[in-house]
Amino acid sequence: MGPTNGTYTSPSAGPGPAQLSPSLAALSLQSSTPEALRVVNLLQERNLLPPGPIPAPTPCLPQDLQKINCNPEVFRSTLTSIPQTQSLLNKAKLPLGLLLHPFKDLSQLPVVTSSTIVRCRSCRTYINPFVSFLDQRRWKCNLCYRVNDVPEEFMYNPVSRSYGEPHKRPEVQNATIEFIAPSEYMLRPPQPAVYLFVLDVSHNAVETGYLNMVCQSLLDNINAYVHRCILSCLMSDVTTHSVVGQCGSLVYVQSGILVSSLVFVFQLVQDLLKSLPNLFEKTMETQSALGPALQAAFKLLSPTGGRMSVFQTQLPNLGVGALKSREDPNQRASAKDIQHLSPATDFYKKLALDCSGQQVAVDLFLLSAQYCDLASLGCISRYSAGSVYYYPSYHHAHNPAQVERFQKDLKRYLTRKIGFEAVMRIRCTKGLSIHTFHGNFFVRSTDLLSLPNVNPDAGFAVQMSIEENLLDMQVVSFQAALLYTSSKGERRIRVHTMCLPVVNSLSDIFAGADVQAITGLLASMAVDRSVSASLSDARDAMTNAAIDSLASYRQSVLTIQQPGLLAPACLRLFPLYILALLKQKAFRTGTSTRLDDRVFAMCQLKYQPLAYLMLMIHPALYRVDDLTDEGALNINERTIPQPRVQQLSVEKLSREGAFLMDAGMVIYLWVGRNCNPNFLTQVLGVPNYTAVPQNLYLLPELDTAESQRTRAFIGWLRDQRPFFPTLHVIRDESQLKANFMQNMIEDRTESALSYYEFLLHLQQQISK
Repeated sequence: MGPTNGTYTSPSAGPGPAQLSPSLAALSLQSSTPEALRVVNLLQERNLLPPGPIPAPTPCLPQDLQKINCNPEVFRSTLTSIPQTQSLLNKAKLPLGLLLHPFKDLSQLPVVTSSTIVRCRSCRTYINPFVSFLDQRRWKCNLCYRVNDVPEEFMYNPVSRSYGEPHKRPEVQNATIEFIAPSEYMLRPPQPAVYLFVLDVSHNAVETGYLNMVCQSLLDNINAYVHRCILSCLMSDVTTHSVVGQCGSLVYVQSGILVSSLVFVFQLVQDLLKSLPNLFEKTMETQSALGPALQAAFKLLSPTGGRMSVFQTQLPNLGVGALKSREDPNQRASAKDIQHLSPATDFYKKLALDCSGQQVAVDLFLLSAQYCDLASLGCISRYSAGSVYYYPSYHHAHNPAQVERFQKDLKRYLTRKIGFEAVMRIRCTKGLSIHTFHGNFFVRSTDLLSLPNVNPDAGFAVQMSIEENLLDMQVVSFQAALLYTSSKGERRIRVHTMCLPVVNSLSDIFAGADVQAITGLLASMAVDRSVSASLSDARDAMTNAAIDSLASYRQSVLTIQQPGLLAPACLRLFPLYILALLKQKAFRTGTSTRLDDRVFAMCQLKYQPLAYLMLMIHPALYRVDDLTDEGALNINERTIPQPRVQQLSVEKLSREGAFLMDAGMVIYLWVGRNCNPNFLTQVLGVPNYTAVPQNLYLLPELDTAESQRTRAFIGWLRDQRPFFPTLHVIRDESQLKANFMQNMIEDRTESALSYYEFLLHLQQQISK
């Protein structure tokens, strides 16, 4: 019987490398790069920041394995060399965990359609580049080592259209691959794409003008929703009104009860969106019953599952889920320990778990100038695999920068890819175990994450331990498998596999440390610690992480003891990143910080993929009044200048210059009092410093080389992330100058140490 031909769509022109992987048993590690272990005295070397982005360390693997390893933007480990034993890991005092961005938008994604998806019969691992073929008919699993038969269909290679070379199949040539799943991967027919919008229409909400923006955005992007979808709106104030629009039908609901069903055309949904802002423009209702509105929305979505988008502008104060203000403005700066970081009620968590059970995810858009108790409301998204968006002081007239950000974020939100009724499982080689997950989801069983929706902007992290010694192993592997339904109704499985070497010496562990991944994982752990114990406990734990790892390095890795605070080159930025976390909005003390701002910062640390997270922890500062084309990138025929990253210290600023600070969700452009007149006229379009407007958030589009360079650079920075950072041009007198200065992490403030003082503190603790 001949093989059944699977189909395959390749993202690139030719097939991958066409040779058998060498037997993993004969693997010999290359000698670790000496640069990673170069000794750095942090007290003497001040200019530690590299001029540009910091790449992820490359695992010490044979070249043929490394060439096909998973992209670190999708899957990376805090340690790129895995310790042989838990006791060795304990001795290194470095956290072991994985950071994932599993549904990231990828320009190249191989997709395989096949009636047979080859998996290990024992542990259910998907076949991947790091398995070994004993011969053409048998393969050995790289996670549990079981020997499996190669199915007949797998003998045929759809890329080369040849028979008898299973090791050349796309599944064995790509560390990231997507399968279009056959029917056995479906418990029921794929759910339709159902989108429900829950809109706050109280007086406060109408006053902000957000309703016009939401309705206009939906109108602008409605064509993306025309196919195979149900679109509905539910308005909430004290009573709940709902209108459900389907392609071809419109159902009217009063107070959450279905009363009649009428067949209309899709045009009616558009008419509704056009008239909606005017329906409530004269409302005087100032109270908010969010809880009952969410319950009504849950009832509507329960039969199908789907996505619920909730827009709220004030503290809900009526009905189930009603909340009271818990913030004491006088305690914002003085308290050593911050109260009310945990929810005031379990209503929102319980409802989120009910939603998760019915394949409903809830996304929360909070647009408020007042305290809203995000610590309580955020649970509705956290446990249902949704996301939280926060626009403090949103107002259509008074805050145009927030309006622009909301508009851009909404467009991305309404048009990005979505996966429905998803589950994700992370498997690892026998001997390793996963014990704590970070992100927005519900853990359904020990290792299965329930994700009613999965989106391309969500990140996850897991902590690991070594349960059994990895003594006979040269390498270990990790595999994340995400099963989801596309908006077109296809059941798909996206699989990422990563391979890392196993080492038995502390110096090799330190040489493979990924300082950014370690910082990202510690940030998530510190958020949990702040809520379960206290903020001061979390701050102490982060400081101790730096002390303990550098002490271990000094005692167990350094061969020649010398004075100073010593670190291996790969961890030279670790104390700086820890200090940055201590000064970050989530964890800072002694600085007036609104409770919702703090809680939102904590949500971001748990949810954002590492690439975006690092800018929120340690912003990037650039001098931009002297941009040139030297070393510039050329992208789509646009020249993008590449200025050098500066240290976050006032001593790096110059009154003669202009400096751009990229802090992830916000970009500041600080203009010095004696700034180069050329920059003022050619970029800002003003004759002198005093003419720079106070609330400038858009750069004028001037036909000058300087303007084009500056706008190209800011545009390039913005294009690298899925959310829209606002731009604020600030002068010495600007209100936002304090925010800009708070990000000068290396400088001393009334309540926080300078970087040099922090290093002295670490040295003192290490030499005790």
